[in-house]
Amino acid sequence: MSATHSRHASRAPLAVRVAVPIGVLFTAIASLVTLAGGGGSDAPAAAVLPAPAAVMALPDVKLAEAHAANPCADAAVTSALAAHDDAAAVRAFGGGEQFRSAVTAGNAPCISLSDPAHDWVVVNKLRPLAPVDFAPASVRASSLRATSGSVSMRPEVADALDRMSADLTAGGAGTIGVNNAYRSYGLQQVTYSRFVRSEGVAGADAGSARPGHSEHQSGLAVDVVACSDGCGSLGAFGSTAQSNWIVQHAWEYGFIVRYEKGATPTTGYMPEPWHLRFIGVELAKAYHDGGFHTLEEFFGLPPAPDYAH
Repeated sequence: MSATHSRHASRAPLAVRVAVPIGVLFTAIASLVTLAGGGGSDAPAAAVLPAPAAVMALPDVKLAEAHAANPCADAAVTSALAAHDDAAAVRAFGGGEQFRSAVTAGNAPCISLSDPAHDWVVVNKLRPLAPVDFAPASVRASSLRATSGSVSMRPEVADALDRMSADLTAGGAGTIGVNNAYRSYGLQQVTYSRFVRSEGVAGADAGSARPGHSEHQSGLAVDVVACSDGCGSLGAFGSTAQSNWIVQHAWEYGFIVRYEKGATPTTGYMPEPWHLRFIGVELAKAYHDGGFHTLEEFFGLPPAPDYAH
């Protein structure tokens, strides 16, 4: 070390930390005060601080690592999943919000958002169905008026749609019909190709899903139209009393409006007020109560504005 460095080093104070028990510290202070008061016969007597009766000791604090309970270990959850009862599985989690929270936190390993057999599957431009040619176990038509040949859907979706339609009419909002529901992988190929021919790939991708990426192929989606003496078009649905009623009440029957206005950067599709997606009553309630507008946001998934390739 150079002389200069040595001089600089000698000027720096040396910091030493000494751990002194509180009781010893008080005793030392008391002794110093006593000594200070005994400097001469004329000096006033100094007050003597009594030593504490017991030395204060602070116990070590041990923080136990907390682990969130795994809801998938609950017998009610495993039983509902084994029975393929999605509604019961969500209830076993404690409800829709508890289910959503567990999934988004990564604390529900038994729940896959990619499994098309379940109501909670998320299908978009980044998340194709697996397998890509998936078909639901069974489909049937609802009791609503049909305006096309593709009007079948999963049985639980048909039941919910029938109840909603009846209440919509009873509430004075008119009637609705079904324009589209389940479309097979092959039919989706035909539908998408038709859009490509008429609008080009970019135009088709904005309004029609590529085969294997369509919610209609899951059997959980249905396109509805407003009806009176006859039924209107899909494009005219958004300005009707039926559409307004559905926006307010669809969640009560397990449906959400999947492609809302303003959500295109997340969903990748133009607004479709006629496109209803069934996710079950418990999840739809959590979706509504939480003010969500896309399934991607609801489950904490990244936006899917375009296909990966």
